[in-house]
Amino acid sequence: MQTRNRVAMSRRAFAGSLGALVLCAPAVARAQSSGVVRRNTSGFKLHNWQDHFDELGKGIIISDTNSRVMQQWMPGGEMFIYPTSVPMTDELTRRGYTEITFKDPAPDWTPTPSMRERDPSLPAYMPPGPDNPLGARAMHLSWQYYRIHGTHDTRKIGRRSSSGCIGLYNEHIIEVYDRTPVGTQVKLI
Repeated sequence: MQTRNRVAMSRRAFAGSLGALVLCAPAVARAQSSGVVRRNTSGFKLHNWQDHFDELGKGIIISDTNSRVMQQWMPGGEMFIYPTSVPMTDELTRRGYTEITFKDPAPDWTPTPSMRERDPSLPAYMPPGPDNPLGARAMHLSWQYYRIHGTHDTRKIGRRSSSGCIGLYNEHIIEVYDRTPVGTQVKLI
């Protein structure tokens, strides 16, 4: 007669193991399934690129400022999803069609005139580095002063915290930057 081994588990042990599972969830969410990379997307409203563009071309980025998510499609149809920071107010938000015009591998930062007006204590210039608000990489849009960039302040992601730009975790902007050519179509909604 064969017996099965059973492990007795208290409520506290069960709750602890459940907590460990929750901590591992981001790694599990990163697993690819049919060409789509999902990163904790449960609260994100996802879009179909065909609803916004006629063709993939060099690739497409759609950033949804309401659900704070950015979707990127590659020419072969592979899609990636990222949580973002978005502008603090609707007055700072620009929506519509644009494109990537310049990629900066080590962005420096000069606050815009309106940023300096709102906060005169901002420095006039900040070189690339760990304190730079543009993070590890930046991609300039065809609209003056607007960028998709990284941030060293991870508390900003998922919040209304920018002065108009779309912010990503530094590790995410590096991924996006590396696979995004100049001329990529972008839409902010």
